Amino acid sequence: MMIDIFEVSAADEKTLRAINNLIPQLSQSASIINEAYLCKILESDRTKLFFAQEKDKVLGMLTLVLFSIPTGTKAWVEDVVVDQSARGKGVGVTLMNHAVGVAENCGAMSVDLTSRPSREAANQLYKKLGFSTRETNVYRFKCN
Repeated sequence: MMIDIFEVSAADEKTLRAINNLIPQLSQSASIINEAYLCKILESDRTKLFFAQEKDKVLGMLTLVLFSIPTGTKAWVEDVVVDQSARGKGVGVTLMNHAVGVAENCGAMSVDLTSRPSREAANQLYKKLGFSTRETNVYRFKCN
């Protein structure tokens, strides 16, 4: 399998369709997005949306957010999802390695992510790639 990773740069119908095909495979509670929201994502200079693709088929996506704070530049990975038809074929590994490489090239000191315990394959992948579980609490405040 020849997997190409590229940063999404255009908010066209094909890109939107690919994202909205993957979102329900990531989260049953997440809503599909529209073109205006995709444009908002792509206009951010801190957010990088990557697709994994074979030929013309999008096999997965990952979002990398880079930010600088007083203690250094950090990176956060979100919305990692591989299409069900491509799971177990190295797509997740390729996406994650690419994102870590981009983060390192941008001067990030670390790359963080969270993953539900029920996503056993994903958690195994992150550990295999060298991510370690942090001793911390994750808090969330739900905004309106």
